[in-house]
Amino acid sequence: MIQRLVLSSGLVLLGTLCLGQSNPVHSLPDAPPGPPASQAETQIMARQTPPPLPNQNAPVVLPRVRLTRKQAETLVIRNNPQITGARLQALAAQQVVREVRSSYWPTAVANLTAVDSQTDSRITSGGLNNPIIFERAAGGAAVSQLVTDFGRTKNLVASARFSAKAQDQNALATREQVLLAVDQAFYGVLQAQAVLQVANETVANRQVVVDQVQALAKSALKSDLDLSFAQVNLAQAKLLLLDAQNNEKGAQATLAALLGYVTPQEFDVVDDPAVASAPPANVDELIAQAVNSRPELQAINFQYQSAEKLKTAERDSLFPTIAALGAAGGTPVRDYHLSPWYGAVGVNMEIPVFNGFLFSARAKEADLRAQVVEQRLVDVRNTIARDVRTSWLNANTAYDRLDVTNQLLKQANLALDLAQTRYKLGLSSIVELSQAQLQQTQAEISQSQAGYEYRLARAILQYQTTGL
Repeated sequence: MIQRLVLSSGLVLLGTLCLGQSNPVHSLPDAPPGPPASQAETQIMARQTPPPLPNQNAPVVLPRVRLTRKQAETLVIRNNPQITGARLQALAAQQVVREVRSSYWPTAVANLTAVDSQTDSRITSGGLNNPIIFERAAGGAAVSQLVTDFGRTKNLVASARFSAKAQDQNALATREQVLLAVDQAFYGVLQAQAVLQVANETVANRQVVVDQVQALAKSALKSDLDLSFAQVNLAQAKLLLLDAQNNEKGAQATLAALLGYVTPQEFDVVDDPAVASAPPANVDELIAQAVNSRPELQAINFQYQSAEKLKTAERDSLFPTIAALGAAGGTPVRDYHLSPWYGAVGVNMEIPVFNGFLFSARAKEADLRAQVVEQRLVDVRNTIARDVRTSWLNANTAYDRLDVTNQLLKQANLALDLAQTRYKLGLSSIVELSQAQLQQTQAEISQSQAGYEYRLARAILQYQTTGL
């Protein structure tokens, strides 16, 4: 949000301190030029690298381009690294599902073996083994197939699948957050440009007043005090213009960075011709929509289901695992004790007996982590309800400010006209005119900001409920 640019309320005191000032106020640079002709959206997307400049030491600045809010959202989805990284994380999580599901498929390996041994030698140490070693050269294959592990692999696959779904929702949440940031930057540029226009008009109007008062002071119709007040007002307006120019450039830089530009880029942002409608009346319905739609909450919900499946899988580690085994091959170079080929099939049941309470500790850990995720789910649901209610209140306040700022500007313009008329007729002092100018400038800034503040408040409310 752009800070409100307001003039100091101590204008009268500053004018008194500046009484007798003889140095003229130097003119400041003009505001940035107006927007050029419209360009197509494809031209905006194609402009990713700046053209080379003859002077490499000079700053690289791309020409201003026309940009609507929809075009900005399209560009950020295409170029922003946060969105791309989140999507890659989701794709990686899908590969984890394939990794876990691979246990359902048979495992086959091929072996080529050649052995030379000492005559009449035996392996007599190192553990339980078949001690006889024959000289041989052989090749073969071995296959193993899981028959059942009583649901452990099934629950592991389900846990990985829910985790992948959670990553998909996290990627969607990242996309929505970046889109909201782009909308904020887009409306920030519009707001800064509106304030810049007000600052330019204020400088021009107060320059006219200074010229008029200076001419009257030369004719001895106005005092030097009046001229000093007018010059102070002009200096304040130029300070306002400087701040507005700086804020406009900062807003442009923020928008360019979000859109993926690494070099300075300025945009001629185009306002959407949307009619300001009142926010929805029932906030409870918005909260219900947010609970059903927000990707952050959906991601936590999938994480909780993944944790529940993992808890069940760790409990199933205490059950046996049954697998079918098979091996076949030939032995072209062999001892006379060996057959020229071999083959065998079998079934193996692995029964866990004792491993230092490893499986029971894993099951308890998975249970506790599932409870942690459940508490996070409750916390996120409460946070979403709070955020929706807060954004709804902010949207209603911003909507009410539209009429108030319009009325304020209308009354401030009327007060300024009356103050100028009274001052020209000699019925009031320069102090009254200065206060009227200050109030009119503040009213113009408030009125120019109010419309974009409401549009941004509506965008935030939509993001908090159903997403952008």
